[in-house]
Amino acid sequence: MTIAPAMVVRVWVPDVWDVVNLEVTPDQTFAQIKAAALERAMGKGRRADPRNFLVKYRGALITEENRTLAALQVPDHAPIIVLPVKRRPVT
Repeated sequence: MTIAPAMVVRVWVPDVWDVVNLEVTPDQTFAQIKAAALERAMGKGRRADPRNFLVKYRGALITEENRTLAALQVPDHAPIIVLPVKRRPVT
């Protein structure tokens, strides 16, 4: 059994104005990264349903979140963005 090397991705969660660094492996999916980033950024007591958020990498929407980081050749320290599906109006 081969263990994939760990790497770090920076995930920006603008809904809470936070950037989290996650230690991940290339075989993790974008859905797993999104869920972990939301959990870390939102903190305890404030849960966010990952289905209400989308993921972008290099400005492109990741429509198949079951794809792995390796499949898209995401490098170490790559930036990823997690945005709400429905944006809130600015008041």
